[in-house]
Amino acid sequence: MFVKINVASFLVALFVVLTEGHNVIESIVEDHEHSIGTKGLCLKDEHIIVFMYDDIAYNPKNPRPGVIINNPHGHDVYKGVPKLCTFILVGLHCNAQNFYGVILGNKSALTGGSGKVMNNGPNDYIFIYYTDRGAPGVVAMPVEPPVYATDLNEVLKKKHASRTYKKMVFYLKACESGSMFDGLLNEGLNIYVTTSSKPDEDGWATYCSFIGDKSCYGECPPKEFKDNCLGDLFFETLKKQYQQIRKRVLNKGTHGSHIMEYGDLHPHNDALSKYMGSNSPKHTSSTNNYPSNSRHVNQRDVQLLFLLSKVIHFNITLTCVRIEHVDKSVKYVGQILFGVENGPEVLNIVRPAGQPLVDDWIVKIFESRCGSLTSYGRKHVRGFANMCNAGIQRDQIDAAAKQTCSS
Repeated sequence: MFVKINVASFLVALFVVLTEGHNVIESIVEDHEHSIGTKGLCLKDEHIIVFMYDDIAYNPKNPRPGVIINNPHGHDVYKGVPKLCTFILVGLHCNAQNFYGVILGNKSALTGGSGKVMNNGPNDYIFIYYTDRGAPGVVAMPVEPPVYATDLNEVLKKKHASRTYKKMVFYLKACESGSMFDGLLNEGLNIYVTTSSKPDEDGWATYCSFIGDKSCYGECPPKEFKDNCLGDLFFETLKKQYQQIRKRVLNKGTHGSHIMEYGDLHPHNDALSKYMGSNSPKHTSSTNNYPSNSRHVNQRDVQLLFLLSKVIHFNITLTCVRIEHVDKSVKYVGQILFGVENGPEVLNIVRPAGQPLVDDWIVKIFESRCGSLTSYGRKHVRGFANMCNAGIQRDQIDAAAKQTCSS
């Protein structure tokens, strides 16, 4: 979503981008983020642009049609999400090219929606919040292709070159989200980035409903965030928010991820309100005294655990088959190219900062022979990047994939 707010006596505007990219009901645990920007803050609807697949509220699997919650005992965060006055991209229009077009203010690049873009000026502030599934150098969009690190960083460079903003803050929540900026985002662009995990680290989910376990509800928001999940927007700074959330998300180093910072750090002392608007006087986040026994689960396993909790044996079996196919296919391709002993080692090498990430051509060749990687299979993108960096050519990967998946 993009949000624009007048925040000072002179001509200054704030643009906020919130993008929610999941397109399966199994991701409902993460699909509430858009409510933070539209219901918890004083933002004008006409200043908001929403990117969301919008397939959860009225999904047949949703036991409460038209309602989305971010807490098992929470209130509806879907009601009131602006759609009429805003630029909303849903379904097939929620894609990377439209995302880039809106950021760059390029109306001609858009397909679908109202055609509204970020027509901001040199004194404006931009806040981007992006949540989706990630892998090394890539974050998903509901409609393929995904957003690649090199493409995103080029867009940010072009945006800076256009001199149409003063400062930009970018929050990215995805597995291995640090890989989108590590060694790639130049300093001096007036862009401050926070990612939910390191370049080689998965994310973790909570509120998972296990079979026979009704106690993993937790408390939302956490006590330290008082009346708003984002904190006190007038008196809290970006640095304070970063430190608080980093400590909480790390979860004592057991089942958590490391929030990272990239780009320019000089906005650290800026108040959150400069990028996220002001707290709504009518907004109070519900607190409760329900037992806090939340479990932490690797983000890539959420879909499987969702199916387990619903005891849908057919879907469980099908998902397991798909996961096994992807894992074995990548493993065998690596063995064909590098040998049985060296294959696993080469595929799991973590690249030094700044070394090229995966190009889309190698993923497309693999998928043409072995089928879609899926959000789960994107954890293997690092392996494909290592193939590229090892000098593997198109005909070699094509032959290996064909040999692996021809039967």
